[in-house]
Amino acid sequence: MASPARPPMVIRFGEFELNAETGELRKAGLSLKIHPQPFRVLLLLLERPGQIVSRSEIQQCLWGDNTFVDFDAGINFCIKQIRDVLADDAESPRYVETIPRRGYRFIAQLKHVDSRERVISFPRPQLPGDTSKPSIQPNEESPASREIHALHPPALQHGLRKNALRNAIGAAFLAAALIASAIVYFRRPPKLTEKDTVVLADFSNTTGDPVFDDALKQALAVELGQSPFLNVLSDAKANETLKMMGRPANSRVTPDVARELCQRTGSKALLAGSISSLGSHYVLDVNALVCSTGETLAKEQLQAASKDDVLNSLSRAASGLRAKLGESLPSVQKFDVPVEATTSSLEALKYFSMGGRVASEQGDAPSVPFYQRAIELDPNFAMAYAGLAARYNNLNEPSLALEYATKAYELRDRGTERERLRISASYFRVTGEVEKLEQVLELWIADYPRDSAPHGRLGVNRLYMGQYEKALAEWQKVLQLESGDGSLFANLGAAYLALGRPDAAMSILNQAQSNNPGSADVHWMMYYLAFLQGDTTQMAQQVAWAAGKPGDEDWLLAAQSDTEAFYGRLSSARDFSRRAVDSAFRADNKEVAALWRVMAALREAEFGDAAEAKREVREALALAPGRNVKLFAALALARAGDPSEAQALAGELEKNYPGNTVLKVYRLPSVNAAIALSRGDPSQALAQLDIVKPYELGQPTPTPFATLYPPYLRGQAYLSLHDGAAAAAEFQKVLDHPGIILNFPLAPLAHLQLARAYALSGDTPKAKSAYQDFLTLWNSADPEIPILKQAKSDYARLK
Repeated sequence: MASPARPPMVIRFGEFELNAETGELRKAGLSLKIHPQPFRVLLLLLERPGQIVSRSEIQQCLWGDNTFVDFDAGINFCIKQIRDVLADDAESPRYVETIPRRGYRFIAQLKHVDSRERVISFPRPQLPGDTSKPSIQPNEESPASREIHALHPPALQHGLRKNALRNAIGAAFLAAALIASAIVYFRRPPKLTEKDTVVLADFSNTTGDPVFDDALKQALAVELGQSPFLNVLSDAKANETLKMMGRPANSRVTPDVARELCQRTGSKALLAGSISSLGSHYVLDVNALVCSTGETLAKEQLQAASKDDVLNSLSRAASGLRAKLGESLPSVQKFDVPVEATTSSLEALKYFSMGGRVASEQGDAPSVPFYQRAIELDPNFAMAYAGLAARYNNLNEPSLALEYATKAYELRDRGTERERLRISASYFRVTGEVEKLEQVLELWIADYPRDSAPHGRLGVNRLYMGQYEKALAEWQKVLQLESGDGSLFANLGAAYLALGRPDAAMSILNQAQSNNPGSADVHWMMYYLAFLQGDTTQMAQQVAWAAGKPGDEDWLLAAQSDTEAFYGRLSSARDFSRRAVDSAFRADNKEVAALWRVMAALREAEFGDAAEAKREVREALALAPGRNVKLFAALALARAGDPSEAQALAGELEKNYPGNTVLKVYRLPSVNAAIALSRGDPSQALAQLDIVKPYELGQPTPTPFATLYPPYLRGQAYLSLHDGAAAAAEFQKVLDHPGIILNFPLAPLAHLQLARAYALSGDTPKAKSAYQDFLTLWNSADPEIPILKQAKSDYARLK
């Protein structure tokens, strides 16, 4: 007769109680929220009280041999969350002690308790410098040892020895039987591992109801996507491979196509599903097949009593498949939110899926109506709100992006763990709270180390702050994990240009055009590369590509307006700006239209036409007074000599967006410096710009426009203080980074300001040379531009 199972043990320390079997941590009977990865680290420390657990051991525990993880960031995050939930102090720890350059050690006394409240005490570990007497002396049995021995009394041990020979003979027969069964077992297809990828085929739908066509594959992707064990082939990689197979991107993936996709991408298995009618019921079949042989790995068949029950049945089928494919039962239980939590509407799920497909094929603007329809069908569909927020953020409509991201964040508990991470990351991205965003991204990487999205977003953060090498490192991880989309290649191109590596930018952008010819981001970045290379034909081709494309045309027209202004052709620049505004307005992107107006206002202010600058600011604010419009309006007004109105707008931004990191450390200090200069206080301007120094070479959100303002304004402050040498160094900094300033009009103006700095220092030859550089750039400029007339007058006085 089998002995009864022992009651589950819990571990107590201080005010806390941890149940290793259920994965719960409690304090005073109340459950505490701790994420699975930090929980596993805490359990590892508790298993070895008083012993040093190295960071490499923690790494192995969490990720095994996975090489695509930022281990240091993940471990740091886990230890931080453990200390946060235990209210522990790293400097004066009560529970987790840091051993510099070695690892961590759990230092509190433990008690193991079972359901009968029998306590097994473990002595407090003897630490260096601790002179107290250990609670257990040498050769003395510990309570734990006595507990173990009590399970095997001497009489029982004698009986075991007496039967040893008989057991050995029986064991021989048992071994033979096991070998025979093992032969049969090892003929079965092996289960998946954490390194294997699966391909999803489209569902075969014989019901006659088209709602199932897109919805069920999307629902299965949601279900499997919450698993940290299974890796589903990304849409980007699937589309790229479909093109290599001579098929259109997003074409139907039948089981035969899925099998070829699977083999070409080095995936292990494909999942093929079907739905059919059985009277008023529906029958769902989902099969997992080995790509190379077609053998069945696992299968699930369930009936749904009605159409409303289909998603619930699919959720149960997915959970069963996950376990059969090799995922541990605790993992399945922990990450098993039914797809109905995401949305209970099949139609909403269908439109959400269509929105994602349209966004990848045609761009952000055409996809918006599909997400909006999904929200109409299910007003609590959190991921649809997040999808809209992403689209509007890409379209440079931050006010709408914030509105939808906030709604998604409020509904984030209506979804899977992976969806909650995506929604939280989207929200903090839009609010600009970089610190909170990075915490979410580190948590995302810790739970889903093969996901590329958090690495992509970390790269964007590094780009904002001017950390271009670190940005490249994150994006290289994305390329290791998947092929990447157009925006990734555009970001890589931007980083290479910023680092002065145009050949690398050309290579990556050519690769992007081969794989993703319809990406507006890639065309936009190709335009900037062509500008830096002086290739006017290529620039014209990019502008022509965007013609008539809503949401894309205005961006390239605005880029061309900056190029015209770069060479002083102000009338032409104004014309392209007007066309950009009209294009954005026709596409119903009012905030973008207002942005192009306010950028034109900033240009007018720098060129010396204060009246025109103020008029454009008024028009922009009347059209759409969003965050970015107010930001650049404040800068334009300060540069146009209206510090009071600029200060009012800056104060409003500071009040309404207190957590926005980029505003706090880059944009608002630049605006405040411009206000100080307008008021004749260059020393205050320099004080404001001290905040920006670590990030001044960055390309801050929302766009790469108006970059390198901090050194430009600092140079003007030094000119006001009659420090020509210091001013020259700042303007030279602008000129030394053409891949950051691009075609923004501050670039030619930096030549002019450099000439003034040299003249102030008494270095006439260098001053003349710098004036000549500026006048050469502006040899086709409109002659009535105020700053040009002043430059010619100053240059004449040097002769």
